[in-house]
Amino acid sequence: MLFASGFDRKVPKLSITSIIAIALLSGTPQSPPVAQPVIPLEIAGAPTLATEQGTQNTVPPSTDGVDAQPQSPDTKTPVGPVTPAAAEKATIVVTANKGPPKGDPIAVVNEVSFGAVQSVDKAIIAPVAYGYRDGLPSPIRDGMHNVLNNLDEPIVFLNFLLQLKIGKAAETFGRFAINSTIGVAGLFDVAKKSPINLPRRPNGLADTLGYYGVGPGPYLFLPVFGSTTVRDLLGRVVDLSLLPAAVGKPFTNPIVSAAKGTLSSIDDRVENDVILTRVQESGNPYAAMREYYLMKRRAEIDVLKGKRSDANIDLNQLEFLDSLPAPVKKPSKKSPAPKPQ
Repeated sequence: MLFASGFDRKVPKLSITSIIAIALLSGTPQSPPVAQPVIPLEIAGAPTLATEQGTQNTVPPSTDGVDAQPQSPDTKTPVGPVTPAAAEKATIVVTANKGPPKGDPIAVVNEVSFGAVQSVDKAIIAPVAYGYRDGLPSPIRDGMHNVLNNLDEPIVFLNFLLQLKIGKAAETFGRFAINSTIGVAGLFDVAKKSPINLPRRPNGLADTLGYYGVGPGPYLFLPVFGSTTVRDLLGRVVDLSLLPAAVGKPFTNPIVSAAKGTLSSIDDRVENDVILTRVQESGNPYAAMREYYLMKRRAEIDVLKGKRSDANIDLNQLEFLDSLPAPVKKPSKKSPAPKPQ
């Protein structure tokens, strides 16, 4: 009892308030660290754990069938060389869907139409065009070409008037009058020869629209018209309807119109055989045709605006030529090719 009494006097009793105060002064208990999400990676055959802070804990391969625990970040574990297979497996490749080319929103449809037209060209149009080129004498072919051009002169004349190019309109009218009379209905292009020297200048409603700043619109490839744009298609339809509306018979006769259209298509196929052959030999014929047509049309309108003297296109400037197969060099007879070592 005396010992107990003495102990009670030495250790004062603590109240509830005192206990709370001591707890607050001593600091709050620390909570256990929150487990960070880990992302398994695999490099050189050894799985690792990557935390959000970017540290990596190497997990050595298990030898007793039980997975080993991740090592501390401070522990240095030798890592062997990264093999190409492991590097390729650890590479993250991000791909995205590439939309249609600029200016060609319906490229998928156009490519189908292009493929169908190319098949018909190889099977029917090209053989007929080559037979027309090789079977008819050159004077007859040139005469048919001149007649077709002469029939388009009224369209050229009207569009030069719309562009307020009075001088060129007068020259076009003179060409049409001379070739239709002295040139026997345009069979001979007398006007372009000396001493008259009136060259032919192609023109149409699409050129007039482009001259006044109307954009080409989306690119199209149609079975009948081939490469075109919304602007060029509209202009071409109006041009084709002008001659029957202005002259009447016989151009209002469907048979005459079909014959003229067929001859124009064959003539154009012969005239453009070089570029069409180059296009078909390219790695991407559809893109090659689109690039050439759009560049050619820009050049023709730039001529009307006085930005360039002619509309000739240097094929070496076209991107599709890069995909042409390299020409095979034949060894010279004087210096035979060296034998491989």
